[in-house]
Amino acid sequence: MRHVIGYMPDFFGVYKDMEVTEYLDFFGACYKIPTAQREKTVNDVLELVGLSEKRGAIIGALSRGMQQRLGLARVLIHDPKVLLLDEPASGLDPRARIEMMAILQELQRMGKTIIISSHILSELQTLCNRVAIIEKGKLIYSGPVQGVRDQMSAGLIYWVVVQGEPASAVNLLKARPEISEAVAVDGQVKVTFTSHDVDPSFLPEALVRGGVKFTGLWEDELGLEEVFLRVTRGETQ
Repeated sequence: MRHVIGYMPDFFGVYKDMEVTEYLDFFGACYKIPTAQREKTVNDVLELVGLSEKRGAIIGALSRGMQQRLGLARVLIHDPKVLLLDEPASGLDPRARIEMMAILQELQRMGKTIIISSHILSELQTLCNRVAIIEKGKLIYSGPVQGVRDQMSAGLIYWVVVQGEPASAVNLLKARPEISEAVAVDGQVKVTFTSHDVDPSFLPEALVRGGVKFTGLWEDELGLEEVFLRVTRGETQ
């Protein structure tokens, strides 16, 4: 099983007085990768995580973000099928977090199964296709990301930006049977449909035919952070 799984904890130990290639070569030997193959394998994983230019650097001189990348390279050295990552973007600056997410997306495209434990939910909702929410050791939800959003919101929500006062748009939309609520919020109109099964494509045509000039229209997606707050009670273990 150890050859199938790659595990990177939140904080992992590194040999700070070693060079990057020495570090990866050591772990390649631990996984019994043949000596003749190890150099190519090390170069491949360094290129994948964007550390090729640091191959001869001393690990202790690397930034936190680069050490995280090195940790991921170590996890990939034996080409595992399943990656278990605990807070892979923990402690990283915004640029380093974005770069780490891009690397994980590339691994996803390569067919790797990635299981991430994280509290940075805003980043997970663009990366993951399934989510599990756990509180006090109990599984509260497990399923598609969109499924938990639909479960937590009463109906599809759209926002409309109109020219002038939004009162006419509110009155027009309230009369539609597909819409359960239409309210003005800070000069915009929040439209809540009766369910997620309603096709919202009629909305622009209804506004135009009603004489409403609108300049913006978009769907309001419930974020994972909001979902987490709704389904959990804030209890600690």
